[in-house]
Amino acid sequence: MKYRKLGNTNIDVSVICLGTMTFGEQNTQNEGFEQMDYALDRGINFFDTAELYAVMPRRETYGKTEEIIGNWFKERKNRDKVILASKIASKSTDDLQWIRQGADTLGFDKKNLDKAVDDSLKRLKTDYIDLYQLHWPERKVPKFGVLDFQYDPNDNWTAIEEVLENLDRLVKAGKIRYVGLSNETPWGVMKFLEISKEKKLPRMVSIQNVYSLVNRVFDVANSEVSIRENCGLLAYSPLAGGRLSGKYIGNKKPINARYTIWPRRFNRHHTKRGEIAIESYFKLAKKYGIPPSTFANSFVNDRPFVTSNIIGATTMTQLKENIDSINLTLSNEILNEIENIHLSDPNPCV
Repeated sequence: MKYRKLGNTNIDVSVICLGTMTFGEQNTQNEGFEQMDYALDRGINFFDTAELYAVMPRRETYGKTEEIIGNWFKERKNRDKVILASKIASKSTDDLQWIRQGADTLGFDKKNLDKAVDDSLKRLKTDYIDLYQLHWPERKVPKFGVLDFQYDPNDNWTAIEEVLENLDRLVKAGKIRYVGLSNETPWGVMKFLEISKEKKLPRMVSIQNVYSLVNRVFDVANSEVSIRENCGLLAYSPLAGGRLSGKYIGNKKPINARYTIWPRRFNRHHTKRGEIAIESYFKLAKKYGIPPSTFANSFVNDRPFVTSNIIGATTMTQLKENIDSINLTLSNEILNEIENIHLSDPNPCV
């Protein structure tokens, strides 16, 4: 395994991070235990979760993923072996009425943050979270398949300074060690960094945004911020929800696969443009004799602004192929062919 510093901390995190959002929905607790055991054996010391999980979100599985991880910590007695990241849910137009007081009241005010952290700690059976992330901004910003910013003069959110003060109290209480962003914009990242420096408040050490061969929007502006401000990307959805594995090509519907179970979710992965690009990348991987999942993950692993690549799997075979990407470095010849495909139709799965 390879390791990189988490922002300006002294923590070394594995370049492969174990994503866990399927635990409690597509994966049972025993399967989750097996994945975590194997990941740890392969040198992965970085696990990512969220209070929202399991996915797809619903009342019955809210917090279930954290519970499974907590049960694993309790049984294995190895909390000190893992750099643990979790996230707090924010305001949403989706039906998240089962989270605290409901979707409209969620946010990063003191009441929400204190309750979210305490509940996550209880489920995770730990007294601290290494990296606590704001899952998506309270502000109305482009996210989850939306590309353009739509200004709303009536938009309101918890002031960034107040958010950082709330997080500072939790850091000083020893409940969280470091803080990070997710689904954030360049403006948002810079404002958090500016205010934290000015007010001597906790500094954001990472940004968790989507990144894959078919969604490289992060390249446009956030990538420079990540490099120059030492706030690296924790890339999620590196396989575009599994599509870059090639398992859906030809309208296949694999058993227990995400888009077999929820065919109408994540429409950004179901575009005609996306299908064409995915098939091109699939053929390119096959041309060089590389498993498509390993191929796609390797591309993400080696981007200069990436701190860690958050992989996800529902089977052990998938997990092994994803982790194997750490041993692959794509040649300049392959990277040039990737760039040709990308430039022919950039970001078809935004």
